[in-house]
Amino acid sequence: MTSHKTLVLLILAIAALPAAMAAGRPAADSQGSAAGTERIEAAILAIKEMTDLTKAEEKLPKALLQKARGIAIFPGVIKAAYGVGGQYGRGILMVKNENGEWSSPAFASLIGGSIGWQIGVQKADIILLFKTAKSIENISLGKITLGADISVTAGPIGRTAEADTDLEMKAEIYSYSKSKGLFAGVSLKGASIQIDRDANSAFYGSRDVAAADILDGKTTVDLPVLDKLKKVLAEYTSGKI
Repeated sequence: MTSHKTLVLLILAIAALPAAMAAGRPAADSQGSAAGTERIEAAILAIKEMTDLTKAEEKLPKALLQKARGIAIFPGVIKAAYGVGGQYGRGILMVKNENGEWSSPAFASLIGGSIGWQIGVQKADIILLFKTAKSIENISLGKITLGADISVTAGPIGRTAEADTDLEMKAEIYSYSKSKGLFAGVSLKGASIQIDRDANSAFYGSRDVAAADILDGKTTVDLPVLDKLKKVLAEYTSGKI
């Protein structure tokens, strides 16, 4: 039993190292920009994979993507558990304005734990769809805890959800995940989403950059990876596919 708990703590400690090492790094350095680009590329791959799944029963419904006003993409979230579970992941947050255009991404982390009969270690891509822009903008003020500060519900899947163009977002947040390993009892309740200020500073070139300014379109950078990200999201949320 002790050895299993030690393994869990070791995995979570390793997962947290990149964030800890980022502290104190000079803003706008090439390493930070490259790390941000890599995270965005991983987010692009995650949204493509979860929307292009061949089985309709597992797809992220395009109807909900088109109605969502905000999105959070956390590729490769690490989950480890033996009785008491933990999870850690780094990703991006974006909001869609009234004209249907997506903001530049603000970097964020997903950190938390859940209690249950959980055995194993897993990596999973997690996507959260937000009903309103305000919900995701609240995260820019600091952090929120899923299930406490805001409700989160497993999103509808299946052929009915995929075909229903009138599908409404009744929940504040819908969650979707694509597993890359074996795991029992995955849960997001109790996990917190918090802004990754160091990553935002390094990528956008200002130590004082605010997540709210990024989401409002007041702060951005001219990089091909951002054009690629916005193009992919526009394609999936335009209603033309």
